[in-house]
Amino acid sequence: MEAAKELDKNALLALDYDREIEAIATRFKETVVRFRRRGAVVAVSGGVDSAVCCALAAHALGPQRVLALLLPERESSADSERLAMQVVDVLGVPYERKDITGALVALDCYERRDAAIRAVVPEYRDGWRNKLVITGGLSGQFNHFHIIVARPDGERIERRLGLKEYLEIVAATNFKQRTRKNVEYHHADRLNYVVVGTPNRLEYDQGFFVKNGDGAADIKPIAHLYKTQVYGLARHMGLPREIVASIPTSDTYSLPQEQEDFYFALPYAQLDVALAYRDAGRSAAELAVALGVDQVAAARIYADIEAKRRTTRYLHEAPILMGGSETPCDTK
Repeated sequence: MEAAKELDKNALLALDYDREIEAIATRFKETVVRFRRRGAVVAVSGGVDSAVCCALAAHALGPQRVLALLLPERESSADSERLAMQVVDVLGVPYERKDITGALVALDCYERRDAAIRAVVPEYRDGWRNKLVITGGLSGQFNHFHIIVARPDGERIERRLGLKEYLEIVAATNFKQRTRKNVEYHHADRLNYVVVGTPNRLEYDQGFFVKNGDGAADIKPIAHLYKTQVYGLARHMGLPREIVASIPTSDTYSLPQEQEDFYFALPYAQLDVALAYRDAGRSAAELAVALGVDQVAAARIYADIEAKRRTTRYLHEAPILMGGSETPCDTK
């Protein structure tokens, strides 16, 4: 039974890595030519997704036609930049570093976020760290968020967020992704390059991106690939061992934050299976066997997937034109 379960999961997530790399490279080159561009800009964060995207761009176009951007800010993990430099070194791509802290200060990113946190945690002070965590969805409740803050002595305070405070914190924090994207497009414009987006299938499907932030791009090479497959590509392409072994994080808040804390509520390997089973039309009973959970829990996982799809559909929408045609520049 266990062997059959593993075979079924593995079959759904199986990938011919060499064939996939060449297919992406072909489409990548075709798109660059179609857009009349010369190369590609990739923001390299130190995570596996951006590392694989940079490797795919370098494979498709050649390392010298790829610009890697390192875009830290004052709350970024020190490990992120160190790992990003490993990617740059291994691939041999040119890079530029720009600390975006000054821009975020000017945009009141930190000030607005901290004011929203103090509305819930009045004792919150400068120098304290923070993160958001998600809860509720897998227990049959509506998803809701808590704020966790940490004093300099390590003591933590956790409070549930109201909708107003949650939206204010997220809106302020989204300055980070949108500011990075501005820098990416600056370099793309000056070099006549495309901008590469780095979301994987889980992030793209479940709306784990910022509209006109990390969701904005000209090419998204891995948006059709499950996170498990992205890690497999990273191993296959010889990317640094630390990155291949890393746990996905958002690296957005000042406290360490795994993606399952903040958004997905399940480890990526389990959510990959759940999403693959859902997309293949498998029942909650079949998912329960695959994940080793009861059928009620499996049904809640499916419900959470669908809830995120509904609530984040707006993020996928292109601007709606009011003149009756949505393709006024179609040259076909």
